[in-house]
Amino acid sequence: MLADSHCHLNYPGLVEQQQAVLERARARGVTAMLNIATRESEWDAVLATAEREADVWATVGIHPNEADAHPHVDTGKLVARAAHPRVVGIGESGLDYHYEHSGVERQQASFRAHIAACRETGLPLIVHTRDAEADTIAILRDEMDKGAYSGVIHCFTASRAFADQALELGLYISISGIVTFKNARDIQETARAIPADRLLIETDAPFLAPVPHRGKPGEPGFVADTLAFLAQVRGDAPEALAERTATNFHTLFGKTLA
Repeated sequence: MLADSHCHLNYPGLVEQQQAVLERARARGVTAMLNIATRESEWDAVLATAEREADVWATVGIHPNEADAHPHVDTGKLVARAAHPRVVGIGESGLDYHYEHSGVERQQASFRAHIAACRETGLPLIVHTRDAEADTIAILRDEMDKGAYSGVIHCFTASRAFADQALELGLYISISGIVTFKNARDIQETARAIPADRLLIETDAPFLAPVPHRGKPGEPGFVADTLAFLAQVRGDAPEALAERTATNFHTLFGKTLA
C-alpha cells in the first residue's frame, strides 16, 4: 500500500509513456496516485487519465505561477468542475514569490478563491508555498476563521515553525523526494516530528526524483524510495509507514473511497 499524493502524469516526461509509468508504479506497490492540475488547459487531460485508470484521481486548480493568466477561474468555476466523481481535491494553489510569474495580489485572490471552493465542496486544498511562508499561513488562518476546510501542504520545504502552524490548523504535510537530498537536514528533522496521522508522501513527478534516481524524470513509483528513506529517518517500519500514509491519503481525500 503506497499512495503518491501529488504527481503530474500529464506533464512532458511522463505523458509520452504514461501507461508504462503507471505499470512501473503498480509493480512497486503504488495503489493510489493523485494527478494534479496546475492550469485550466490541463483539466480535461488530467480528468481523462483519472477516468481511465481506477487507481488515479484528479484535482482542478490553478498554480500560483499561473494566477495572472487565469483571472476568470473563480470559485464558481472550480466548484462546477469539482462535481466530477474523479475530482477529489482543489489545487494546487497557494503563493509562490520565488519566480514572480504572477503578481502577489492576483496570487492571493486566486488562493482565497480556491479555499472558498474547498469550503463549498468539502474537498481538501492542495497548498503550494515557496518563499511566501508568512503570507501563506496568514491567509490559511484567516480563511479558517471564516469556516473550516481541510488540506495538505504539498512538497514540504518550509520551516519547522511553518509546519507547526499548519498542523495547528489541522492540515496535513506531504514529504517529497527532497527529503532524500544530502542538503535536506532541516526537512528531515521536520519530517521526523510530523505526527504519523498527518503525514503524506509524494513524488511531484516528473520533478524532484529522490535518491537514487537524481537526474532522471520523477515517476510515481519512486514514492517507494522516498518512503524507505523517510521510514529510516523516523525510525518506523517501512510497511507500517506505507500503510499509515496510504490510510492518511484516503482519509484526507475521502472521495477516493466513494
